[in-house]
Amino acid sequence: MRFRPHPHVVRLVLLVAAVTQVSAASGAPPKAHKRTATEKDAEAFLDMVTPLLMPVSTTAAEADWVAATDVTPEHTGQRTGADKALATLSGATVIVTRAKAFLAKRKELDDVTARQLEKLLLGAAENPGTIPEVVSKRVEAEARQSSILDGYTFCLQPKPGAAPGSTAGCARTGTANQIDDVLRKSRDLSERQRTWIASKEIGRPLKPGLIELRDLRNQVAKEMGYSSYFALQVADYGMTVPEMMALLDSTLETTRPLFDQLHCWAKNTLATRYKKPAPKMIPAHWIGNRWAQEWPGLIEEASLDPLFKGSSAETIVKSAENFYVSLGFPRLPDSFWKKSDLYPVPVGSTRKKNSHASAWHIDHAADVRSLMSVEPDEQWFAAAHHELGHIYYYISYSTPDVPMLLREGANRAFHEAVGELAKLASEQTPYLVKVGVMPRGKEPDGMAWLLQSAMESIVFMPFSAGTMSHFERDLYEGNLPPSEWQRKWWDYAGQYQGVEPPVSRNDDALCDACTKTHINDDAAQYYDYALASLIKFQLHDHICTKILKQDVRACDYSGSHEVGDFLRGILKLGATRDWRAVIQEATGEPISPRAMMAFYQPLTDELSKRNSGKDCSR
Repeated sequence: MRFRPHPHVVRLVLLVAAVTQVSAASGAPPKAHKRTATEKDAEAFLDMVTPLLMPVSTTAAEADWVAATDVTPEHTGQRTGADKALATLSGATVIVTRAKAFLAKRKELDDVTARQLEKLLLGAAENPGTIPEVVSKRVEAEARQSSILDGYTFCLQPKPGAAPGSTAGCARTGTANQIDDVLRKSRDLSERQRTWIASKEIGRPLKPGLIELRDLRNQVAKEMGYSSYFALQVADYGMTVPEMMALLDSTLETTRPLFDQLHCWAKNTLATRYKKPAPKMIPAHWIGNRWAQEWPGLIEEASLDPLFKGSSAETIVKSAENFYVSLGFPRLPDSFWKKSDLYPVPVGSTRKKNSHASAWHIDHAADVRSLMSVEPDEQWFAAAHHELGHIYYYISYSTPDVPMLLREGANRAFHEAVGELAKLASEQTPYLVKVGVMPRGKEPDGMAWLLQSAMESIVFMPFSAGTMSHFERDLYEGNLPPSEWQRKWWDYAGQYQGVEPPVSRNDDALCDACTKTHINDDAAQYYDYALASLIKFQLHDHICTKILKQDVRACDYSGSHEVGDFLRGILKLGATRDWRAVIQEATGEPISPRAMMAFYQPLTDELSKRNSGKDCSR
């Protein structure tokens, strides 16, 4: 599509220029009123910019939604045009100049005003108006990349002699859900390996786009004074890259002893299952997740999948809504149910959509939606609770008390933490019994449940804080050459996760890192999930021990308005407060893995017993 400037962009530039001229003509305010005058000028600037920015942002979000839920060249073109309009507006040079001028006098500004100006600058750094041709190329490249990602058809069974990744040479295609189902349930190693390899073929068409995107993203970040795109994203936390990596590495060091015990037990358990000798490193296709970011299905007695037989996908989502309502939150608006895309594309439909669950705040006000492919099983029961955590966060801070520019989480990790907190609460046995998912008297063994939980949370840390974050740091901050991507990815997977590919992955056309959605369309931010895990357990620990006076491993939030009030107190703040103050005031401690390790403490002795006499080296 041919791009034409959005009328709001033209209007913004004219109006901001006019305000700049008026401010210059008025001269400096009297010294006695300098603080008040600076604050008033900054508020006037924000009052003018925000109403212009939000309609363009909403238009872009709507176009992005359509492009993600119905992947066609036309919708990709519409997304590109809308995103270019937003990029032109948010990165306008006059916004950068005025915001920087006000922030140079930060001591004279109210904190909320200063935080809005900082958000404007971070948005501008994504799309600096000083290099519009680079910004335009980046928007186009991101739209193309998402189109490939969302519209890809996996080949689950290639025809004999077919070229790798060829859809023409495919005897049986499949969806991401079908791939996940095989990796969770199949005991046939040949089928598992074939399916795992099929899941990685999407990396081939995505690699050229990521090469282009990496360079474009770094260009826009460096234009605004950041060392890389990774540094720009870390700046949202008020941290430098070394500070962020030090926090991640410290977390990995604390959780490593428990992870090593889990790794030892898991590889021996899987070796017995597949009748193979216990390996040093776990072959990736042995694990029930495409990236080994969690290790489901290892403790069969803890599986909840049989309990969802006969349920409907609609019931899954409604049960998640009921959880929040029981805490005193409102019912979801009718528009959520009308506008969301919650269930798999019907069999036989030609429509393609993004397979990754997500929550959307289209207008930073009342229009909230979720994109999922819910099926009646344990995975989607947890995912529905998680995604609605985002939705209720949106709803909680969409009030007149929170300026539009600060209608975000306290930081990005806080958003994920709230979703993960709800997921953790949905997995607690007392809750499952109360809502009728688990028959009373059929509760799983507590240690089995805790072990399965650790196979999600503890195992996730080496992937999120280790493999993903270190790879993306190298990708952007170190400008890692594309010829080294495959080697570096698997070096990190081995170092942090103790996982190796089932076959050689040295083909230079491959990009196994590219197969992870976030590498493409949520770039340089995966540490959000690692930090969210820490915050989740800190909030859970406070809720269970201080509010409900219950065991952290058997804690039922549902029905407690006191828990709802505690959560609302955090959620309604949006980004109006520094995230460090929010976590400190909410839990009485700074961010740390203490609560996570306390949650899993009973596993320490248990795994020592189970691993006694086994070779745990790798």
